[in-house]
Amino acid sequence: MGVGAAGSASAIESLGAGRLNRKKLSATVVVAGGGLAGVCAAISAARDGAQVVLIQDRSRLGGNSSSEVRMHVCGANNPKELRLWRETGIIEELKLTESATNPQRSFEFWDLILYDKVVSEPNITLLLDTAVIDAHLEGGRLEGGRIASIVAVSPLLEEIYEITAQYFIDSTGDAGLAFAAGAECMRGREGRDVYGESLAPPQSDLKTMGNSILFFAKKHGKPMPFIPPPWARKFSQGDFANRSIRSWEYGYWWIEWGGEMDTISDNRAIRHELLRIVLGVWDYIKNSGNHPESAEWALDWVGMIPGKRESRRIRGAHVMTQQVLERAEPYPDRVSYGGWPMDDHPPEGIDRKDLEPCTQIPFKQPYHVPLRSLYSINRPNLLMAGRNISASHVAFSSTRVMATCAAMGQAAGTAAAFCAANQCLPRDIVADADLLRRFQQHLLRNDQSLIGIRHEDPANVAAAGRATCSAETAQGKCANIIDGWTRDIGDGDCHQWQAPLEAGPQWICLEWDAPQAIKSIQLVFDSGLNRHLFLSGEDTAYNPQTRGPQPEIVADYVLEAQCDGAWKSLAAVKGNFLRLVRHKLDCTASKLRLTVERSNGDPLARVFDIQCYSSAHE
Repeated sequence: MGVGAAGSASAIESLGAGRLNRKKLSATVVVAGGGLAGVCAAISAARDGAQVVLIQDRSRLGGNSSSEVRMHVCGANNPKELRLWRETGIIEELKLTESATNPQRSFEFWDLILYDKVVSEPNITLLLDTAVIDAHLEGGRLEGGRIASIVAVSPLLEEIYEITAQYFIDSTGDAGLAFAAGAECMRGREGRDVYGESLAPPQSDLKTMGNSILFFAKKHGKPMPFIPPPWARKFSQGDFANRSIRSWEYGYWWIEWGGEMDTISDNRAIRHELLRIVLGVWDYIKNSGNHPESAEWALDWVGMIPGKRESRRIRGAHVMTQQVLERAEPYPDRVSYGGWPMDDHPPEGIDRKDLEPCTQIPFKQPYHVPLRSLYSINRPNLLMAGRNISASHVAFSSTRVMATCAAMGQAAGTAAAFCAANQCLPRDIVADADLLRRFQQHLLRNDQSLIGIRHEDPANVAAAGRATCSAETAQGKCANIIDGWTRDIGDGDCHQWQAPLEAGPQWICLEWDAPQAIKSIQLVFDSGLNRHLFLSGEDTAYNPQTRGPQPEIVADYVLEAQCDGAWKSLAAVKGNFLRLVRHKLDCTASKLRLTVERSNGDPLARVFDIQCYSSAHE
C-alpha cells in the first residue's frame, strides 16, 4: 500500500477514480472502526470539542455486539470475584439506555441506540459502509513518521475519501488502519521465552483464537422438522463431550473455528466452515434423537458475520503481559481497567473435541490499562482501542472483551481530544506528570473510573462546599457527596449520600462561604454497578438481570440554587435513568440544593457525587 503523497494518489487511481466521486474531508480525529471501542472513542472525543470522522465498514455500529453478530457485552465484573467493577462512562450510558428503552429485547434496537448516540453528536461525521484502505505519512514511510491522512472507500456510495486529521484511532479490531500506515504490529501467540509468561505456549506461532457464529431458535408449539443442506457437517454425541448443549434459544460461543488460519484473509472460508458447523450442530440437536425436547424448536436467525476474537495487535510504547495483569500493576498512566479472566481458546476450536473449549483463569482484583498500551510505538499520532491494543496474546485473552474495549475507547478518544487542545502527542501526556494528572482528572470528570485515583479536579468548586441534608443513613452520610469517590470501591464505605424516601422527598445542600459562579453541574447517581447488565438472547444470562431503569438511580429530582438570598429553580427532571447527568446553567450561588423526589424503585435516595464548575462542559 502506498504511504507517500504519490502512493495515496496511486491508491485512488487504482480504484477507478474516474467512476468514484472524490471527496476530501478534514477533522481533528479520525476513528476507524465502529464497534463499541470506536463508538466510545468517537463520542468521547466529540463531546470534548474535537471534530471527529467515524468510519465503519458495515451498515451498523456495534461490531460483535450488533444485531449482525449478537455477542454479549462482557467486562470486568463478569467473574463473580469482581462483581463490583462494572465499567462506567459512555459504555454505562449505553447499557443504561438500552436497559431502560428496549423491553422488547431487540438487538436491532440496540443498533439504533448506538446510531442515535453517534448521529446526535454534532461534532461527529459518520461514514457507514466505508473502509480505510490506505494511509499517507508525513515525509513518506519514515520510522516514527506521523499519519497525515487516510484513504477510505465506499463502494455502495461510489465514493472515495481522502481524510486529513491531527490524530487517528484504530478501533478496527484487525488493526487495518495501523497496517496501512506501516505501524508495528504483532500477531499470533508469543512463546514462553518472549515475555516469560507461564500461560504462553512453549514456542511462538501464528495461531490465534478462532471465530464464532451464533444462532437464535424459537419454539413454535408444533413439530418443526429440519433438513440440513448436504454440505452441513455431521456430528455425533462424542463430539460434544466437553461442550454443553443446554438450551436452544441462543447458540453456542463454542461453535468456534479458524484459529489455525489467517482470521483476516481467510475470513470467507472461515465463515463457510462455521455455517457448516452451525447447521451440523442444529442437525444433531434436531435429528440425532438425543434431544427430543427440541422437536417444536426451529432456527430463527443465523449470523452471517463471524464474531472475530483475534487477529493483529498494534505494538505500543508498553506491551501488557500476564504478569502485570496478575499483580494488577498500578501504572502511573492508567486510563481504564479490566478484569475478565485470562480466557484462552484452542486455535482448532470445535475440532479439538478432546479439550475444553476454553481455559479461564480469574483475577483476584481488577488490573489497570496504561495509556502507553493505547498508542503506537512508531506512529506517534496513532492511538488504538479494542482487541488490537498493545498486549501479549496471553494478556489479550482478558483485554479483548467488549466492555473493557469500550472503556479503552473512551480513554483513547479523550486522549486524542486532550492532545488536540494541548497541542501535544499521547506520549507527551505520559512524560509530563502535571499533564498526566490533568488528563486523568478529566477522564474522571467524564465518569471513566480509574482504580485508586480520587476525583480531585481543582475546577470542581463543590469540593470546597459544606454538605447538609434532610436525612441520612448511618453509612450514607451527606459528607460522602464531596469525598471524591463516585462509586463503591470495595473499601467498606459506600461513598454516597443515602436518605430514606418512605417519608417523602429528601434533599441535600451544598453551601459556600462566598457565592460561586456556576455554569455546569454534574450529578452522579448509583446505578447498581455490582450487577450484570447487558443485552442477551440467552435466557439464563438475561432473565436474572434487573432490567428497565436501574432501581437505585434517582428518577425525579429538582435542582435549585440560592442567589441573593432567594431560591431559584435550575432544573426539574422526571424519569431519569442515567448514572451521569449534566446541567448547563448560569448563576452565582451561595447554596445549591438537590431534592430527590423518587428513585426508580429503591427505598433510598442514593447520590454519589455533585460536581460544580465555573465553565460549561463541552
